[in-house]
Amino acid sequence: MHMSVPLLIGSLFYVTLIAYLFFSRERVKSYETKLYSILLVVDIIGIVLDIIGIFSHLYLPEGSLFRWGVVKLYLLFLLGVMYLLTLYIYYSTTRKSRRFFYIISSIYAVLGLVSLFLPFAYFKDGSSVYVSGPNCVFVYAVVGVSMVGWVFYLLKNHKNIKSSKYIPIVFLIVFIVPIVVIQMSNPEYLLVTALVSFIVVFMYHTIENPDVKMIVALNEAKLSAEKANRAKSEFLSNMSHEIRTPLNAIVGFSDCIMEENDLKEAKSDAKDIKLASENLLEIVNGILDISKIEADKMEIVETDYEIMATLDNVIKLVKPRLIDKPVDLVAKFAEDIPHVLHGDGGKLRQIVTNILTNAAKYTDKGKIVLSVNCVNEGDLSSLIISVEDTGRGIKKEQMDSLFNKFQRLEEDKNTTLEGTGLGLAITKRFVEMMGGKIVVQSKYGEGSKFTVYLQQKIVQMIDYGDKEELINTVEFKMLDFSDSRILVVDDNNINLKVAQKLLSNYGMSIDFAESGYGALDKLNSGEKYDLILLDVMMPKMDGVETLKHIREDFGENIPVVALTANALSGLKEKYIEDGFNDYLSKPIDKSELYRVLVTFLNDKLKKKEFKEPEKEIVIPKLRETENAIKHVLIVDDNKINIKIAEKLLEHFKFIETESVLSGKEALERVGIKSYDLIFLDIMMPEMDGVETLKRLRALNFANPIVTLTADAVEGSREKYLNAGFDEYIAKPVSIDKLQKIIDKFLR
Repeated sequence: MHMSVPLLIGSLFYVTLIAYLFFSRERVKSYETKLYSILLVVDIIGIVLDIIGIFSHLYLPEGSLFRWGVVKLYLLFLLGVMYLLTLYIYYSTTRKSRRFFYIISSIYAVLGLVSLFLPFAYFKDGSSVYVSGPNCVFVYAVVGVSMVGWVFYLLKNHKNIKSSKYIPIVFLIVFIVPIVVIQMSNPEYLLVTALVSFIVVFMYHTIENPDVKMIVALNEAKLSAEKANRAKSEFLSNMSHEIRTPLNAIVGFSDCIMEENDLKEAKSDAKDIKLASENLLEIVNGILDISKIEADKMEIVETDYEIMATLDNVIKLVKPRLIDKPVDLVAKFAEDIPHVLHGDGGKLRQIVTNILTNAAKYTDKGKIVLSVNCVNEGDLSSLIISVEDTGRGIKKEQMDSLFNKFQRLEEDKNTTLEGTGLGLAITKRFVEMMGGKIVVQSKYGEGSKFTVYLQQKIVQMIDYGDKEELINTVEFKMLDFSDSRILVVDDNNINLKVAQKLLSNYGMSIDFAESGYGALDKLNSGEKYDLILLDVMMPKMDGVETLKHIREDFGENIPVVALTANALSGLKEKYIEDGFNDYLSKPIDKSELYRVLVTFLNDKLKKKEFKEPEKEIVIPKLRETENAIKHVLIVDDNKINIKIAEKLLEHFKFIETESVLSGKEALERVGIKSYDLIFLDIMMPEMDGVETLKRLRALNFANPIVTLTADAVEGSREKYLNAGFDEYIAKPVSIDKLQKIIDKFLR
């Protein structure tokens, strides 16, 4: 008997015992564990093949086909072990990759095929037997190259590999090398099978023991649960703060209005309530959006929309966030942007709003520039929307987590900033859903730039419709101030360019200064100006100090208008008390600029046939009928909602409103009186809006019924229209929404 047989039988017994222990216990489900289980089975097969091979060498003739087949299978076994170990090392140290699996599998499949056709030679000297030749050399070469590949891979990725896996694998490689060298120089020892068995046993006791792996998995699960619990607690705490902050403003200012006798102050408080309500609505919408995204229920709703009007609304929404900061919000739009596009205008609006809001939060001084460019080809417009700020910037190591949900960068430094950490996560998802991409460039401490690339269909290139705006533009251009000279003082070059573009329509001579010192230098050199537009927030010498020097040296003859992004309520009065003649807020409104020019340059005006534009809400007139008054019924279980609806409907003098608090009361009222229109809430106790609608129709009520509901998730409008409602309004209700309903049903 060959001297290796007892060793192989012992190996077979021990490896079989290890296999029994391994498969009889609960195991962690992972790729490396599956590979190890296969390696266990393959090792047992290899030991059996080696034992059979030794006896076939000793007792079967050299030309035996069985003997040849056993040798070939054994050599394939060795290649298979190297293949499994290669996959194991990769999968145990990095994420799974189908591509890597297919590449390695293909390589070893080709190597196995080559091995089948290579010759080998038998050697027999008494009880000593082994094989040699090209086939054996080839297998040894594959083993050597594989181990070199392992070493190279581990060295390259050692920083990303846990020491608990890295050290045993390195130890294995260090142990395998001398054994393979001994086997190659002394083929009669037959150490390879024992070596494979040792590898299998060593792996069991170090990195593949089910008990150890379960403990590791439990610890990781515990850490993950603790992390998730902390994230949940932090999120709930943050959400409580975010929701209570605007609620506090709403409740507090509401109490103030109840006690307020001054109408002006009451209006100011009402504006704050509206702003707080919009902030609260933004938070709720963010939560709803991320919930729909998580549930894969968010849809793209494509309609025609006016992109410039959409972006103008976004700027108006974000502007109040900057009123107490020395930050200029600058908008730059390409001249060839189409007037009407087809796509999801609502999501485009939210994308730009989220990015601009984010810039406003993290920019304490300087400027924020919204740039919109496009490339129009055929009926498609490729939009390039960028928001660049001079804010805090983002660290390189934080870029990967920028779009994570519920996460705000440098949370400990930004505790005073509002936000749920959902905005950018929602933005990225919306951009991807619309087939676009978002790119972020940032330098920590200097600022960031977010660029969104989207493609939308072109519906209409030029605006042909708004006659009132066209008339106002013509009236503005009719004014001729060519005899006037104006000085614009601002430390921001972009703001100077904007002012130049706006003022160029009036034919005046325009001069510029980039600082208070520059303005004083021009005045001291003898330059004469009819009007000065003076930025308030400038470095070194601000606008108020500059104005003092102007008044001291040049008197009260030159009108000076404060030009500032600081547009808080009451600041106009403050700046006038400081000595300014008037006040213009940024971004500069054309009608306000028009008013200032007419006020202070009236004596320089060459052509005075002008009419200052006035904007007013026009309520559409009804046809003259015997019964011009229209009767509207409001059905809602919430008295505050009813009060809001009644207040808004007061704008329409031809409407008389009544209200009830339930569907049952609505049925009773319709039974005794006729109504031209019903606003019907959905979520009511006992009888909801849909059931009330069905019963109203059963009573032959044929006039319009409009749902008035807080159910504003994607698809709600279609759901309620399909249920039989004539139209849909989502709460909170605005005068604009009601205007459309009145136009549609009560004209």
